[in-house]
Amino acid sequence: MSRDFTEETGISIQGVRKGYKIGSQQVTIFHDLNLEIPKGDFVAVMGPSGSGKSTLLNLIGGIDRPDQGEIRFGYTRVDSLSESALSRWRGSKVGFVFQFYNLMPMLTAAQNVELPLLLTGLNKRQRRERVETILNLVGLIERKDHLPSELSGGQMQRVGIARALAVDPVLLLCDEPTGDLDRKSADEILGMLQVLNKELGKTIVMVTHDDNACGFAKRTLRLNKGQFVEDATLRAAA
Repeated sequence: MSRDFTEETGISIQGVRKGYKIGSQQVTIFHDLNLEIPKGDFVAVMGPSGSGKSTLLNLIGGIDRPDQGEIRFGYTRVDSLSESALSRWRGSKVGFVFQFYNLMPMLTAAQNVELPLLLTGLNKRQRRERVETILNLVGLIERKDHLPSELSGGQMQRVGIARALAVDPVLLLCDEPTGDLDRKSADEILGMLQVLNKELGKTIVMVTHDDNACGFAKRTLRLNKGQFVEDATLRAAA
């Protein structure tokens, strides 16, 4: 493993095999997957449905474990952590952004963003200050007391991103973050992710079916038969 990928936010996937049992049949998603993502990268991942894109995010984020191989995040071998250690690592290092937002409908925008902070040692005042800072960052401070049903799709996704940022993770894993949005709202969300990457140094792995979304990433990878092939390096406009 090269030095670059032992740094704190580098991701290294080596020889990963992953499959699932469907009925009596064993279906293999990845046979021998190898991938390295340096710190501060913004990678778009494309591929047909069922190619394993979401499985990849789950493996990187420690939601799922490989059947074989290693997944490292900096100096931490994620796949070998105990469940409790994995939960602590995930809660402090990783933020997840979902296509359908996964917001709690009975909670306000501010309360949704605060949820991950309830597991930290921050007191109520500190949590409130952190929430307001993040909602300012995503341009939703004036909507902090609104329920998800009172927000547009783009606004709900901004809340989702704010929630992902609550614990100040170094890695953002985005699963079709613009799949439920119109073009204008999608581009606003993608622009926000680009700012988080360029100005705040967040490492981002984004699964997408949207060719336009790839233009906001630094590079695009395509899943093909259990392996990654780099399609192109796409530099977004300054």
